Amino acid sequence: MLEEVERWLARRSWSVADRPLERILAAKRGTRVSVVLPALNEEATVGAIVSVIRRELMTDAVPLVDELVVIDSGSTDRTAEVAAAAGARVVARDAILPRIPAVPGKGEVLWRSLMATSGDVVCFVDADLRDFSADFVSGIVGPLLTDPDVDFVKAMYDRPLGGTPGQGGRVTELVARPLLNLHWPQLAGFVQPLGGEYAARRSLLERLPFPVGYGVELGLLVDALHTVGLDALAQVDVGVRKHRHQDGQALGRMAAAIYRTAQLRLSRGHLVRPRLTQFERSDEGGFAPRTYAVDTEERPPMAEIAEYARRRVA
Repeated sequence: MLEEVERWLARRSWSVADRPLERILAAKRGTRVSVVLPALNEEATVGAIVSVIRRELMTDAVPLVDELVVIDSGSTDRTAEVAAAAGARVVARDAILPRIPAVPGKGEVLWRSLMATSGDVVCFVDADLRDFSADFVSGIVGPLLTDPDVDFVKAMYDRPLGGTPGQGGRVTELVARPLLNLHWPQLAGFVQPLGGEYAARRSLLERLPFPVGYGVELGLLVDALHTVGLDALAQVDVGVRKHRHQDGQALGRMAAAIYRTAQLRLSRGHLVRPRLTQFERSDEGGFAPRTYAVDTEERPPMAEIAEYARRRVA
């Protein structure tokens, strides 16, 4: 590990216990905090997450979060209804920036959320978390309120798989961590580089391009490094993250998108064939090929979008 990263780990890696809520609230002053949950068919979990945030971080006694928004990206279940009933403002993905046709993907939803929110600090939280703790929000928002030199904070945590500690995050260990260590060794200290829980200053997020799909976390992390430098990045230990795990083939598609995102940042060249072929055993016997498109689109920095610029002037 680079000496620079060792120093960074000592200075910019914290535990949620390092910043009690009282200290965070005292530092908040006039800073507005928005929490965004990107959601697609998450009726089983989104309501509990919203309820915890409202009950523990949006009260007169603890007014940490000013805005809680669920961006629904076309759910076919009761995600929107459950989230609204729990107290979130629910916005349909396609209702944001309707001039620009939406494409599928988590990064697309996060990018559009900048237009649908107003906070100076924006905190992203995945909507499939179980046994959710408010520490996931206060832990990563805290450094942005108490440390003016910090611009981007990722959560770190244990990720159990099937009851076994530390075995989650397979794409992180097999794809993202090797890529970062080999090509962006300054980022080798991040425990969960692909984690979906992170917070940043709007002034940074609006300057970054957003990969529309699974590559969004890697892309934002790498671009944040190049934009504000390692010392403006940080991570906070918030405990244990429990969520729905995807099957191996879905992870393969995720890995391809992440590799594509890295490849673009390494060369800004073109992927020769943005497709991934996988195999499934067919009902007729043998294996049938299934080919999927790899995410090849990125949204420009939000600051370049005319509607966003007009809103800021207004």
